[in-house]
Amino acid sequence: METDPTARRPAWPGTLNRCVVEAVPPALRTGRWLLSITVPVSLAVLILKTTGALALLAKLFAPIFALLGLPGESAIVFATACLLNIYSCIAVIETLGMTGRAVTILALMCLISHNLPVESTVQKKTGSSLLLMLAVRLTASFAGGFALHLLLPPDSVPAAALAADKVLATPGFFAELQAWAVSMAYLCVKIMVLVLLLMILQRILEAFGITGRISRWLKYPLTLLGVPPKAAFLWVVANTLGLAYGAGVILDHVSRGQLTRAEADLLNHHIAISHSLLEDTLLFVAIGVPVWWITIPRLILAGIAVWLKRLADGLPRRRSLVS
Repeated sequence: METDPTARRPAWPGTLNRCVVEAVPPALRTGRWLLSITVPVSLAVLILKTTGALALLAKLFAPIFALLGLPGESAIVFATACLLNIYSCIAVIETLGMTGRAVTILALMCLISHNLPVESTVQKKTGSSLLLMLAVRLTASFAGGFALHLLLPPDSVPAAALAADKVLATPGFFAELQAWAVSMAYLCVKIMVLVLLLMILQRILEAFGITGRISRWLKYPLTLLGVPPKAAFLWVVANTLGLAYGAGVILDHVSRGQLTRAEADLLNHHIAISHSLLEDTLLFVAIGVPVWWITIPRLILAGIAVWLKRLADGLPRRRSLVS
């Protein structure tokens, strides 16, 4: 009896094609939405720069960020990340022309504390205190930034002097606008390409069951970091889709009782500090930031935060037993 030769053909070509086709529409929508935020924010920073307002703001925040070895205008980058997203943050960095160790320190801080209004609201719905999540992320940002300030070697040119030159040197608004338009066009293309590739990768991982296998492999290693074993899959979701994009999956698990509020709270303490290890990390790597300096510290700080939370949760019980 002859068998159909087509039945022996692997299914993966068709699956890959489907992943690409399904990824394009949401990637275009997401890319347009990101650019609708990134471009206006970057233009606003350019206006602040050319009018001298940025220099005044830099002087105001210089004493605080100097403790981290950063120029004063770093506060603009950090504030942009806190209120918006990593794409807007990178747009501001490129507008300011910042380089070297300052960008590495800022990258770590912004990766921990970005899109706070949206992501903290999501975490509140899954069982965590909004104010506590804000405090955890901001504290971890400055702790991580200070640690990198102590560990990273100095630049050949001081970051403060380099950034000051970029802020104060204004050859004219139209010349600045032309240079901004060229760099922004390049950044827009980069954003659209990265978003499309990441969307395709996400669907490929899901289609071939790789995401599920990864969650099983990470189950016990994550336990060392204090993450509940039942939350391993959600950890993968948070680090592939991010908190904002992965919110639906996390909320669904909690609402269906697959994760208790206490377990979700522990997970939130981890992913508040360390999430989007794939997408957001690659965005900074694309502008020259070393991957290890913005990955390992986040995992360490996240583990510390979870175990401190476990310790804090255990203290009331111990006190009640003693009393």
